[in-house]
Amino acid sequence: MKPQFSPAASTPSGERALLAIIQAIESSDELDARRLDRIVRQFPKPGGGAFSKSDIIRAYRTLADQHQFQDERAFRAKVRMKPIRTASGVSPVTVLTKPFPCPGRCVFCPSDVRMPKSYLSREPGAQRAAQHRFDPYYQTLSRLYAFHNTGHDVDKVELIVLGGTWSFYPEPYQVWFVKRCFDAMNDFSERRATAEGHVQGPPPPVDFADLQEEVDGRTRERSYNQIVSGFLGEQLEGRLIDNSEEATWQDLQEAQKVNERAVARCVGLVLETRPDHLDDDEVVRLRRLGATKVQIGIQSLSDEILEANKRGHDVAATRRAIRRLRAAGFKLHVHWMPNLVGATPAGDIEDFKRLFDDPAIRPDELKVYPCSLIETAELMQFYENGSWQPYSGEELLEILTASLLEVPPYCRVTRVIRDIPGDDIVTGNKTTNFREVAERELAQRGQRSRDIRAREIRNHPVDPERLQLDRVEYETSTGKEFFLQWIQPPTDPSDHERLVAFLRLALPREPVSIPEIADAAMIREVHVYGVVVSIGGGASDGRSQHLGLGRRLIDEAAEIARQHGFQNLAVISSVGTRDYYRRQGFVDQELYQHRSLVSSNDFSGDPVAIT
Repeated sequence: MKPQFSPAASTPSGERALLAIIQAIESSDELDARRLDRIVRQFPKPGGGAFSKSDIIRAYRTLADQHQFQDERAFRAKVRMKPIRTASGVSPVTVLTKPFPCPGRCVFCPSDVRMPKSYLSREPGAQRAAQHRFDPYYQTLSRLYAFHNTGHDVDKVELIVLGGTWSFYPEPYQVWFVKRCFDAMNDFSERRATAEGHVQGPPPPVDFADLQEEVDGRTRERSYNQIVSGFLGEQLEGRLIDNSEEATWQDLQEAQKVNERAVARCVGLVLETRPDHLDDDEVVRLRRLGATKVQIGIQSLSDEILEANKRGHDVAATRRAIRRLRAAGFKLHVHWMPNLVGATPAGDIEDFKRLFDDPAIRPDELKVYPCSLIETAELMQFYENGSWQPYSGEELLEILTASLLEVPPYCRVTRVIRDIPGDDIVTGNKTTNFREVAERELAQRGQRSRDIRAREIRNHPVDPERLQLDRVEYETSTGKEFFLQWIQPPTDPSDHERLVAFLRLALPREPVSIPEIADAAMIREVHVYGVVVSIGGGASDGRSQHLGLGRRLIDEAAEIARQHGFQNLAVISSVGTRDYYRRQGFVDQELYQHRSLVSSNDFSGDPVAIT
């Protein structure tokens, strides 16, 4: 399908204006946001208004043959919208499951019945999901189109499935949901995305926009579960899942197989659940779905705080869940919440320290979500009777600055403050860029965080001659962990080291319950940073994803495991990285890929961003 102009550019004058914009951009050696804005405004749309970046990129593709444009990637790099989205090496695609009953009774949790539990209708990701009635296929495809049409590569996709408690949804729905996401990645094509620019499909059987009833956090006369279950029952003749929302494991395996060589490959699948819904069978099910990372809400490491907030599980359950996930090779993305009922600023600072002092926790990634008061949450009752109050800005800043300094270099703090629209917050913090505020405060004190996100290379140039291989070792409840990292030391005293690539290696202390990996060392993650680089692209551009850093980390991990007496090295590979690991000497088994450590071999392959 041939790329087409957008409607704004379909006239001769529109085409001339876009051609002038393209030529001005290509002739500019140094192009910042202000200069780009001046160029775009110099050549407006016919009838007024400015062309969007997606208009410009689509026009470039449409006119490429006629005007012999040579380097689309370089052009896109100049005009790319929100480059931070893919600067970590992957394109993150977030989709939401449909509203469904939740096993939790947490007092702080919002109860927007038009959304999966804990999400709000006006959150950006939730709005996108609602536009497609929570259909996984069209949510995924529309995000791929959006990335492509704003200048991003989508070769390597990290699929993030959010919404409620994943493990509480029926298994046929889980399998169907993931399969349809894979179908969308398999169906994606650059020509189709450029030509259409949007997606629209047949509507799912239930439209939650028709649900008018609301939860009142003050009275809780009707709960979220009662309202959502009743609505689904009415719409689906007594069922909670429609027949069209089911698939078999064979259906999923076929879609996964296709994705191994698709244009948009899934290089990471993230699922979200609760500690008390993770037994051994669930861990295996998550792996069969293709998951490589689990987001798990632990909220607090105080049994008293968990009980006061009706969390429904204790700290022991959190430790058991993390132990099971880590032993199976999953990356651990933990959610932690200060300012819960019964908490104090000093107590929260101590609680945060336990995240890393306790070998049974020590997450790989972390979201810090200070408690927000939402009108549909039971927390409204605690606020009105005076038993809960939001922290002041000064108190919250002290907690966050103290917390960021405690994060070790093997952990990535992915978010500080949840992106809740200010109008939805009854009282308390409404500053969404609090991480920036906290980091600025640390800088004024001459301090900075050591976490992964603060050190990522991002768009900084990589000098292969200066890279150093560093090793961080730490103990967990399952054994010994090695965090191997390629770092680039600073050349300027005012700068800091940059993290270019890393690998997580786990050496279990005792046999794992999953027979396939009972006696194996485990690679839990390989990640090479830098803007997403197309799979199979050449190494001449010198980007970090083309320096063979992933392969060298794997060889180092194999040598460490061999020295510790292991004869088998397993990797929790994603569907889209299976080919890469085959080229590194790994062979497929049912749930993992394996490499023998009996003899040493050298392998090479394409760049890998994430497992």
